[in-house]
Amino acid sequence: MKIFFLFSLLICLFKSGFSQPTNPKLNFFPAGTTLIGNIPYANDTLKKHLLDIYLPPVKKANYPLIVWIHGGAWMMNDKYADMGYMTQTLKAFADSGYAVASINYRYSTTAVFPAQIRDCSQALEFLYDNAAKYSLDKNRIAVIGFSAGGHLASLLALSNNTNVKAFYPDGKRPKFKIRLCLDFYGPSDFTTLKGNDSSDPKSPVTLLLGATVTTRPDLAKAASPVTYIDKNDPPFLIVQGEKDESVNPVQSQLLSTRLNEAGVKNELIIVKDAPHYGVMFDADYIRKSIFSFLDAYMK
Repeated sequence: MKIFFLFSLLICLFKSGFSQPTNPKLNFFPAGTTLIGNIPYANDTLKKHLLDIYLPPVKKANYPLIVWIHGGAWMMNDKYADMGYMTQTLKAFADSGYAVASINYRYSTTAVFPAQIRDCSQALEFLYDNAAKYSLDKNRIAVIGFSAGGHLASLLALSNNTNVKAFYPDGKRPKFKIRLCLDFYGPSDFTTLKGNDSSDPKSPVTLLLGATVTTRPDLAKAASPVTYIDKNDPPFLIVQGEKDESVNPVQSQLLSTRLNEAGVKNELIIVKDAPHYGVMFDADYIRKSIFSFLDAYMK
């Protein structure tokens, strides 16, 4: 009987050990970081409706939250993307007492716009509604996004005070408020985005909109963050590579100019010689600006 019990216990341990989800990016965070992984935020079983929460090692009643939105042309990657070249920034977030929630969203190849912004809105609303459960401060939420994720982060932040019913799963304006947007080379205006006149039906923007910019300028405008700029928008830190061949620097320059015209606090950093993404964006001087904004608007 004892042998049978030990054997059964070993089987259970074996199954338990191999059934736990693995996280390939947890080691980028400081030792002692708590991971709450693969949380369904839309009350369904879609892998694209999962998010991860990383809580800092120093335990507190609640943490200000930074929501991480990955890039990938709206049709690639997942909630682990962009972390690999931003390791020092991720570590600094946790060391400074910020929780990070990294979210998935549906690809444009399976659901066209506005599915992606609806998913992001639903993820943030879930985090807001469940803030106490996960030790989060629902009144201190920032978003950070990269490329396509930068577009979605900007769109979230700029439309947050505008009742765009199409951007919400149930058509109801969400309760969450965004206090800061950290936009890394996200498209801001599809009508001026380099390559927007492509006739390729598989181009990223065409797949996102379900039509070309030329044939549906109304959709292009509706999906462009600059459309929603007003004086009540949150502050922006905009980071752009000088030699970005995917998202032309004019996108970030235009966003900054339009924010200035509306009286919205923002800073634009053009990273000399930088391409579309990579370790050049994890530089100390960029991180200094990030924390200057965090200290000013998330404390």
